[in-house]
Amino acid sequence: MLPAMYAPFFGLRQEAFAIAPDPRFLHLSTMHREALAHLLYGLQGGGGFVLLTGEIGTGKTTVCRCFLDQIPPGHRVAYVYNPKLTPVELLQTICQEFGIALDAAAPPPATVKPYIDALNRFLLDTHARGEKCLLVVDEAQALSADLLEQLRLLTNLETTERKLLQIVLIGQPELRDKLARPELEQLSQRVIARVHLGPLTAAETADYVQHRLTVAGLSGPSPFDRRALARVHALSGGVPRRINLLCERALLGAYAEGRPHVDAATVRRAALEAFGAERPRGRRRGWPWAWPAGLLALGAAVAVAVAAVLPRHWPFAGTAARPAASTASAAAAAAAAAAAATAGSAASAASAPSAAIAVVDTPTPFADAEAAGAALAAAWGLAASAPGGAAGANGANTATGDACSRARTLGLACHQGRGDLALLRRLDRPLLLTLNGDGMVLLQALGSDHALLRGAAGEQRLSLQRLPALWSGEWLAWWRPPPLAADRPAADWALERLLALQGADSPSAPPVARDEALRRRVYAFQLAQGLPADGLLGPLTLMQIQRAAGADEPQLRAEP
Repeated sequence: MLPAMYAPFFGLRQEAFAIAPDPRFLHLSTMHREALAHLLYGLQGGGGFVLLTGEIGTGKTTVCRCFLDQIPPGHRVAYVYNPKLTPVELLQTICQEFGIALDAAAPPPATVKPYIDALNRFLLDTHARGEKCLLVVDEAQALSADLLEQLRLLTNLETTERKLLQIVLIGQPELRDKLARPELEQLSQRVIARVHLGPLTAAETADYVQHRLTVAGLSGPSPFDRRALARVHALSGGVPRRINLLCERALLGAYAEGRPHVDAATVRRAALEAFGAERPRGRRRGWPWAWPAGLLALGAAVAVAVAAVLPRHWPFAGTAARPAASTASAAAAAAAAAAAATAGSAASAASAPSAAIAVVDTPTPFADAEAAGAALAAAWGLAASAPGGAAGANGANTATGDACSRARTLGLACHQGRGDLALLRRLDRPLLLTLNGDGMVLLQALGSDHALLRGAAGEQRLSLQRLPALWSGEWLAWWRPPPLAADRPAADWALERLLALQGADSPSAPPVARDEALRRRVYAFQLAQGLPADGLLGPLTLMQIQRAAGADEPQLRAEP
């Protein structure tokens, strides 16, 4: 097979961009994590409908499989993947999926009533055993209005405490349009959670490509350069399935030319082969050796123009269209300038031009924790006050000099944790990273292939391929704690913020105790943020709730 021919050429053990779903290649972006969190939150909602929609190829099936894998024990699941059925056939399929047996000696029922009666008995028996039932309908945009109404009637099966059947509808965007029709208003009112999957951002596309290459065995530099990744995003629209098709064809094209790297021009030609996009006039004969010279010249001109523009605008990870540096106010920016003037070597190169930023194999850590804390204070736009807030009679600092002590003097909270590169992207804030050997550097930006770090030698760029071998996995972050009154616990503040972020429960959802409501919402938020999901309101979760609620905190910088 062709993949077996060219995969070793790029240092891969297998093809990285196969269309067939493979759980080893599972990569959930922030958007997919939020979708998964909504599904799991809806599962705890106690009945009704949960709606998951998205364009073709955006990962609905991937999210659904991950959702089914995470369903807790005590749930019975029925999965309908082909909803183009009659009402009788639909109910027959649901009963078969739940393992509900009708009288085998009798002829198949011609009406829906025997199936509904059997399903009702099954749901009551399951409820009596303390179990719950879930029905997942894929490709639900194919459901007729009559079938959707039939599903709504199934959710009428209930006890005095709760509904007996939870239904998840997965489909393309036209499913949302169907549910907006007046005749389906009753069903629409029973939807307790809605989530729509859109395309990946440019940074998420780069992460997705790198993840698949790594799982496929890549240990060296990526064959896709930065401009090629930008072109992959532009031509695929950020749709994962199209990304797979495009990258697979681009690797094949580079292999056919004997080149170990994929550039933007190769990606463009791959798009012509894979999608027919930007198709040149006349008959195509495949790869560049058969293309007209004029088209090659045009491609070269486009590549030069892209090369001149992209380096200035390439987004450095995180959320698209965010401010270039941080959300700090103008006053904080002014304080940052003042702090940079006094923070010594820790902040002296903050305004250095990009041409002066060296790419290194090993970053130079700060001399001590005090210098690291001063650099983090400068990143926050705060004066670099001494840790402990006091100095001895001779002016020497009498505190320990660690970064957390400095945070407290500045009215901030400090949190230390462990994680991976994906978590650093989701935290999206300046962080002190502990290197192997206990030295610390300040993470200021994350791109698709480099990290921007600050240490004793000023700003340096480090390849993300090198970072895992140098970084211990430990990080330290500052965050702005919520303004809590003495009589207002953090749990009340968190529940209020989560209600604002996630929306109120559906009126049809059964009431739950306050602590249980908080646990469910915290669990859903943790899943959406890619945090360890335990439902507990720990410091990391509080930190990210405060960020999501709009706290005035710096973000990772854009690429210099």
